[in-house]
Amino acid sequence: MVVAVAAAAAGGDPLTERAALMRESLQKSQTITDNMVSILGSFDHRLSALETAMRPTQIRTHSIRKAHENIDKTLKAAEVVLSQFDIFRQAEAKILKGPHEDLESYLAAIDQLRNNLLFFTSNKSFKSTDEVLNHANSLLAKSISKLEEEFKQILLSYSKPVEPDRLFECLPSSLRPSTGSPGHQGDSGGNNPSHTHADHHNGNLENAVYTPPTLIPPRILPLLHDLALHMVHAGHQQQLLKDYRDSRSTVLEESLRKLGVEKLSKDDVQRMQWELLEAKIGNWIHFMRIAVKLLFAGERKVCDQIFEGFDSLGDQCFAEVTASSVTVLLSFGEAIARSKRSPEKLFVLLDMYEIMRELHSEIEILFKGKACSEIRESALGLTKRLAQTAQDTFGDFEEAVEKDATKTAVSDGTVHPLTSYVINYVKFLFDYQSTLKQLFQEFENGDDTSQLASVTMRIMQALQTNLEGKSKQYKDAALTHLFLMNNIHYMVRSVRRSEAKDLLGDDWVQRHRRVVQQHANQYKRNAWAKILQCLTIQGLTSSGGSSAAGVGGDTGNSSGASRALVKDRFKTFNMQFEELHQKQSQWTVPDTELRESLRLAVAEVLLPAYRSFVKRFGPLVEGGKAPQKYIKYSAEDLERMLGEFFEGKTNEPRR
Repeated sequence: MVVAVAAAAAGGDPLTERAALMRESLQKSQTITDNMVSILGSFDHRLSALETAMRPTQIRTHSIRKAHENIDKTLKAAEVVLSQFDIFRQAEAKILKGPHEDLESYLAAIDQLRNNLLFFTSNKSFKSTDEVLNHANSLLAKSISKLEEEFKQILLSYSKPVEPDRLFECLPSSLRPSTGSPGHQGDSGGNNPSHTHADHHNGNLENAVYTPPTLIPPRILPLLHDLALHMVHAGHQQQLLKDYRDSRSTVLEESLRKLGVEKLSKDDVQRMQWELLEAKIGNWIHFMRIAVKLLFAGERKVCDQIFEGFDSLGDQCFAEVTASSVTVLLSFGEAIARSKRSPEKLFVLLDMYEIMRELHSEIEILFKGKACSEIRESALGLTKRLAQTAQDTFGDFEEAVEKDATKTAVSDGTVHPLTSYVINYVKFLFDYQSTLKQLFQEFENGDDTSQLASVTMRIMQALQTNLEGKSKQYKDAALTHLFLMNNIHYMVRSVRRSEAKDLLGDDWVQRHRRVVQQHANQYKRNAWAKILQCLTIQGLTSSGGSSAAGVGGDTGNSSGASRALVKDRFKTFNMQFEELHQKQSQWTVPDTELRESLRLAVAEVLLPAYRSFVKRFGPLVEGGKAPQKYIKYSAEDLERMLGEFFEGKTNEPRR
C-alpha cells in the first residue's frame, strides 16, 4: 500500500491536490475568523465607549419627557380651575339678575355656586382660594336672601282668603245653607229645645264627601317646594317658618272671619241672650266642620307638598299657621262649657260634644307630630269638658224638674208647660242616643242603654213628683185629679209614641195608664157625687130608700113623695148642673180621645139616673104650675151640654 501511495504522490494524484487545497482553505478561514474576532472585539470596545458618551444625553431626554408630563398635568389642573372660575362667573351673572325672570336658572345657578364652594374648599392650595371663597359665600348669602323674598312674594301673591260661598260648595249638599249665611242654621228659643241636631245628625253624613278647596294653584306648589328646599339647605329654616306662618296664618284667619267666626270671651258669652247664644252655637258647630274638614285639611295638603321631605318642619309650619284660628274656635267652646249651667243648654252641649267626637279622628290625623301636640290636647280637653258639663247639666235638670217652683197655675187643669217641656226634653234625648252612649262611656262602665233608661225614669219620676205638688194649688179636688189625669196621660201617650217606650218598657206604660184611670175615677167621684145625690130617693119617700132613682125598679110610682121636696130636688139639680157646666166647660182635657172617654163615663152615670128620676117623680111636678121651671132639661139637653165640658171655653148654660 505504501508503495502505491508514494507512487501516487510522485505521479501528482488529484486527491492529494484536493487535500492540499482544503488545507489551504482551512488556514484562510482561520485567518479570517481571527480577523473577525479582532474586529468584533474592537466594535464592543467602541460601543461601550459610545454608550458611556451617550448616557448624559439619555438622562437629559428623560428629564425633558417628565417635564412635559408635569406640564400636561398642570395645564389640565389649570383647565379645571379655570372652568370652575367660568362656572362661578356664569352663576354669578344669573344670581345678580335675580330669580324673578327665570327661577329655574336661578336655582340651578345656586346649585353651581354651591359646587364651586365645595371645589375651592377642598383645594385651598391655590393662592387666591380664600378670596374666592369669601366672594362665593357672600354671593350665596345674597342669593338665599333673594330666594326668601321670592318665596314670600309668590306665597303672598297666591294666598287669598276663601270666600264663604266657595266653602259652602265644598260641603255635602245636605250641609249647605239655604241662604248665603250660616247664621240661618236653625234658630231656636223658649222652652222648646230645638237645634240643628236633627238636620245634621243622620246616616247620610257618615259617608258624606267633603272636598277641601284649592288654596294655592297646583302648578305653583313645586316652585315653592324648590325654594323651600334651597332655604333649608342654606340653614334658613327659622326664616322660612316665619315667612310661611306670616303669609298663611293671616289668610286663614281672614277666611274664618268672612265665614262669621268671632273671637268671644267667656264674659261675652255670659252676657249674651240665650236665643242669640244658641244661634251662635249652631253656627260654631257649622264653622268647626268647615274649619277642620275644609280649611285645615287644605292647609295640611299645601304644607305637606311644600315641605315634602321635611316632615317635622312641615308639622311645625302647619301648627303655627293654624294655632291662632284653632284657639279662636276652641275658646268659644271652652266659654260655653264653663258658662253657667242651665237645662236648655244640655242639647247644644250635646251638639258641641258630638261635633268634637265626629272631628276627633280627623284632628288627630291633620295635627300629627310633636309640633301639633298642644293643639291635639286642647281639642281633646274641650271634648272632655263638654262631656262633663253635659253630665252635670243632666243632674241639674233632674233636680230642677223635681224642685220647679213655678207658681204659674193652669186654671183649666190642662197639661202644664213644665210637663210638655220635660217630655219634649226626653224626646230629644232619644235623638242623641249614640252621643249619650259615648258620653256615658266617658265617665262610667256598664250598660249604656240601662244608664239612659235610668236617667229617663228618674226625670219622669221627678216630673210626676212635681206635678203632684202643683196639683195641691187647686181648691177643687175634682180639678186636682183632672190636672193629674191630663198630665200623666200626656206623659204616657208621649212615651208610647216615641222611642222612650222601648227604653222604659211596657210595664212603665201600663202602670201609669192605671194611674191615669185612678185620677179619672177620683175626678168623677169628687165632681159628680154631690149632684147624683139629688137624683136619689132618699128623703123623698116614706120608706126612706137610699138608692138613686135609676136603681129602683118602680116605674113612675111616686107614692109617699112630697111634691115640694121633689120640686126642691129638681131646682137643686138644675143649679148644681149649671154650676158644673159653667165651671167645667172652662176646664180642658186636650186629648180628644180622653175627653170623649171622660164625657161618656159621666154620661153613663148621670143620664140613666136623671131619666129614671124624671120618669118617677116628673108627674108630681108636671101636674102643677110652670113645670118647666123645675124640669128645665131633658136627658138629651144634658147630653148635649156634657158635650161642651172640658173645651176650655167660657159658656153660659143653654136652656
